[in-house]
Amino acid sequence: MKVLVEMSSTISLMCKVNSGVCCLKTMLALKKDKKDEESHSGAYFTSNCDRTTVLQEARQFNETPINARKCCTTLTKLLYLISQGEQLSRKEATDAFFSITKLWQSNDVVLRRLVYLTIKELASLADDVIIVTSSLTKDMTGKEDIYRASAIRALCKVTDSTMLQAIERYMKQAIVDRIPAVASAALVSTLYLMKKNPDCIRRWTSEIQEATNSDNPMIQFHGLAVYYEMRKNDRLSVVQLVQKYSKQCSRSAFALCYLIRIALKLIEEDEKGRDTGTLLDFVESCLRHKSEIVVYEAASALLRLPNITSKELSSAISVLQLFCSSSKAALRFAAVRTLSSVAGIYPAAVAACNVDLEQLISDQNRSIATLAITTLLKTGAESSVDRLMKQISSFVSEISDEFKVVVIDAVRSLCVRYPKKSTVLLSFLSNMLRDEGGFLYKKAIIDTIVWIIEENDEAKEPGKRRFYEAEAVDILNFISSAGLVYLCEFIEDCEHVTLATKVLNLLGKEGPKCSNPRKYIRFIFNRVLLEPPPVRAVAVTAMAKFGVCQSLRADVVTLLQRCLLDSDDEVRDRATFYSVLFSTNNLKLYDELITGNLNVSPSLLVRALREYCSSSSPKFEPFNLNSVPQSPLPIGVQRKPSLTVDVVPALVKPEKGLKSREEKYEEQLHQIEQFSKFGRLFKSSAPLELTDAEVEITVSCVQHMFLEHIVFQFECSNTLNDQILSNVVVHVKPSSKRWKQVTEIPCEIIRNNDSGFTYVAFQLPRDADLLPATFSCVMNCTIKDSEDDITDYADEYPLEDLELGVNMQVKPMMKMNFNAIWEDLDGNAEVACTYSLPGYGSIQDAIDKILDCLGMAPCDRSEKASKNKGAHVLLMAGMFRTGSMLAAQAKLALAPSGIINVNLSVRSEDELAVGVIVSAFG
Repeated sequence: MKVLVEMSSTISLMCKVNSGVCCLKTMLALKKDKKDEESHSGAYFTSNCDRTTVLQEARQFNETPINARKCCTTLTKLLYLISQGEQLSRKEATDAFFSITKLWQSNDVVLRRLVYLTIKELASLADDVIIVTSSLTKDMTGKEDIYRASAIRALCKVTDSTMLQAIERYMKQAIVDRIPAVASAALVSTLYLMKKNPDCIRRWTSEIQEATNSDNPMIQFHGLAVYYEMRKNDRLSVVQLVQKYSKQCSRSAFALCYLIRIALKLIEEDEKGRDTGTLLDFVESCLRHKSEIVVYEAASALLRLPNITSKELSSAISVLQLFCSSSKAALRFAAVRTLSSVAGIYPAAVAACNVDLEQLISDQNRSIATLAITTLLKTGAESSVDRLMKQISSFVSEISDEFKVVVIDAVRSLCVRYPKKSTVLLSFLSNMLRDEGGFLYKKAIIDTIVWIIEENDEAKEPGKRRFYEAEAVDILNFISSAGLVYLCEFIEDCEHVTLATKVLNLLGKEGPKCSNPRKYIRFIFNRVLLEPPPVRAVAVTAMAKFGVCQSLRADVVTLLQRCLLDSDDEVRDRATFYSVLFSTNNLKLYDELITGNLNVSPSLLVRALREYCSSSSPKFEPFNLNSVPQSPLPIGVQRKPSLTVDVVPALVKPEKGLKSREEKYEEQLHQIEQFSKFGRLFKSSAPLELTDAEVEITVSCVQHMFLEHIVFQFECSNTLNDQILSNVVVHVKPSSKRWKQVTEIPCEIIRNNDSGFTYVAFQLPRDADLLPATFSCVMNCTIKDSEDDITDYADEYPLEDLELGVNMQVKPMMKMNFNAIWEDLDGNAEVACTYSLPGYGSIQDAIDKILDCLGMAPCDRSEKASKNKGAHVLLMAGMFRTGSMLAAQAKLALAPSGIINVNLSVRSEDELAVGVIVSAFG
């Protein structure tokens, strides 16, 4: 898939280049005098170009005679609007489209090419676009070579799957045309047509193979891309393609780069290593190619491999080291960027390039200099940190925000390797925090400072001190205190609400633990007086956390009472809540409601609260928080950032608004009428393959657990090129007859190279011993050659068995105080059992197996066992699918025979939950 995405990016880039050249010619033709040059400048299009005006100007397309210059200007404006995301209504786009068709009367070259571009953009917006098919076909087969390539691209854009056969003969001729631009345009358009009618395209194999043997490098590249797209579902054919064309594509550097990416994809997917040796030899041989782009592609591909050998690693690093001293800035940048990316994974290998990287610090290109320094920060010695930080401080203000973020990431990884340098690095980050910058830049600094504080807070625990024992706590306390002070200074003049709330949350969490927590209250209360309502509300909560300290409680209550008259409801409600809570003097409530964390998914919590408030039924019962699905980590507990950087070093901005897997599944399932009455989705499993990857019809399954039902979602993929599947259904048979099947939803049709879903739902039994269950699966379907074919035959495919484990009925709950949970559940259902676990090499292996089998979360950092001890106690907490709390203690002991004895004690509010947990090892 990655190869296809990059291929699409390449094609898109080529189209944009062609469009840009055409528009550039248009502008050059229009610049007849000074007046025209000023009126058609870039500023004109950005400030004086609106949809209404442009659509009115489009009426001049109907005038006779046609004014080519004015029409070119209007078309350029229209293209600009569309490229900027301006939304045209269906009627507006259709009217503009039909007006543009009148411009075929003009023989102006620039105008005609702009017409092609505009038709391409309006093809998906307007109605009845097929009216221009005959005109485009005429231009495509005409004698004007300058029109033909653009006409092909526009024609394929307006052609649907039913009309493809009408232009099939012309497309096959264009693929083998003597004009390279025409052949390339036909091949690139073929990639687009593959999505509409792949069966028709597969009949063009001979023409496409002829294109792959062309002497023109670009035609060879595009032909190879089309040929791969046709064969991508047949692994053997793809391997043969790489082996064949690796020797024939020496003329085309682009084709070789594409082959390297295909080979890399095959190696990553080859679990058995059947073809890995041959493919690796090809990639490694490309390191000695005469083209620099091929050499770089091969080196970066080798570094992407997960199990690269030392020989392959040294070869790739040596190539990049040579590029570091190249006279071409692009090569230097590519080399140092890749080295920076792999420095966290292979620091020893990259350290061999430190001499060359030192020379790049003074490079005129600040991007190269920045990446060189960040790479040295990841691989250099501790003694060189101060010198490197001084060097980068001298020009950090001259680089863009995106490269400043790269520097910040390097600083974060440096803190892990050399914790004694945390004070120097914190000072450097604080200076960067005072500089001007955008939101992402400031956020990266804040995240790094927060990470340093939390990391040092964890290091203060016994057994995790990384400095000399006598100095450990003092140094760590100083680092945490200094970091909090820098953050307090930042929120005094912070214009970003998100960052201010993040800092306030950290102050509320870490401030009370400091030696002098009182000094932070002033900064927090200032936010209550000066900031907008969202920040004021968070400040009230942060201030309340200081009230847990006995010495500060009276002062905090006084400040909270001042907030009772705030103009915002949320601020007043929080202040009232905490004031009343402090009046109870109940330390247990303080721990649960002030310093504790919510173990729920925020988006699902909001949805559940809205449903509760909008319900028409009387609210006799309070809102049940246990009904909300759990999140892997509590709200407020952030995952530590990874210290290894992806080998692909693009500065990609993270996508926003991504939903969790359970949220996506829940939306999909609730749209199915049979499942809408099952209630809220509790948990979904990862996809499980039920067939081998090489078979023609593959099936995977996702299990969805509800309160009283289990839904099996089967995804069936048809890789057959000439047959379609209909009435596809998976029959599921449980191991016990006491399971009741509720519904079975078949998939009506699965076309070739497509996939579809079929569902089976069961009602869960109340017997605990039945819940860990096994299901046998068989897929039945009807196979025929086409949808209209009246001849078909039924077929049956046995699948792998499905296992419904205990972990599907339990969600992990991150609890910081296990003893409090254990005592709260005292007096409820409790069971203790003893098991023997043979076949485990160590207690740690048994711990990992127990956590995976039960689906519970470890508490009090009990998931790690000491290597030298023969016994360990594992503490776990979770929530059963009914919403009941679960707590378990597993006492593990290693017997002399190698068997691990486990004494498991389980407590819960629900007897069924206890029975299910105990049956996991029964």
